[in-house]
Formats: sequence, C-alpha cells, structure tokens
Amino acid sequence: MPSVNFFEEDICFNLKNKLKVKEWVKATIAAEGYKLQELNYIFCSDSYLLNINQQYLDHDTYTDIITFDNSEKERVIEGDIFISIDRIRENAEKFATGEVNELHRVIIHGALHLLGYTDKTAESKELMTAKEDQYLGIRNFT
Repeated sequence: MPSVNFFEEDICFNLKNKLKVKEWVKATIAAEGYKLQELNYIFCSDSYLLNINQQYLDHDTYTDIITFDNSEKERVIEGDIFISIDRIRENAEKFATGEVNELHRVIIHGALHLLGYTDKTAESKELMTAKEDQYLGIRNFT
C-alpha cells in the first residue's frame, strides 16, 4: 500500500495537518505520472543532517534537505527525505516567509528531486522553483 510517513530524529517536532500534507504529496506524485511506493520524511536537527551530509555525500556544510532515492523501478517513488527543522526556521526568517510555507516548499522540493527534477544549473533550478510554486498553489491548507 502506498504511503507517506513522517519521523523525527534528534528533535521533537510535530508536523501540522499530517493527513493533508500526505494527500498533497501523493497528488503531486500522481500529477507527474509516477506511482508512489513509500516516501519517508525524517525531520531532524542541523547537526544530524550535517552528519548525514558528511557521511554519505562527503559535504561538510549545513543544508535544509537531503534526498535518498531508494526506488528500483522506473517511475516508482520510494525514498527517504531528511529535512533540518533548524534550517527551515532560519531560512523562513532569512527569506521573510513563514515557517510552514518554508517547510512545505522543502517537503515538495524533496518529492520533486525523486520525480527527476534537479537544481544543479540555473535553468534546472528555475524549472524546479516553478514546479514548487505550482504544487504549493494546489495546497488546500496552510
């Protein structure tokens, strides 16, 4: 059975509107023509995510998100998305957006990575931002 799951590591965090967020992520995946198998969002601290960044990606920097694609079949979504709540809070302040909006942007950003979108070049980043905006626009909650 397809599932979107939420976990916490190294922090205490309670995602609001869990069921609506799950349905929104599922609708995004379906709209892109993919099938959901299992998607895990793991909310964590800066230090926890920094350790993952160092250990698995050989990067020594803080980041807001790391996405691991675990799928073995084409157009099937199965993965783990780690999100630093510390980064979300800092970026929400830095970009003058609310924490909930910033969190939702990062949640959908991770899903878009699993859907094949990248943000390595200016052109691909522009497309990804447009897709983020598109799917943020279909939320029926805040």
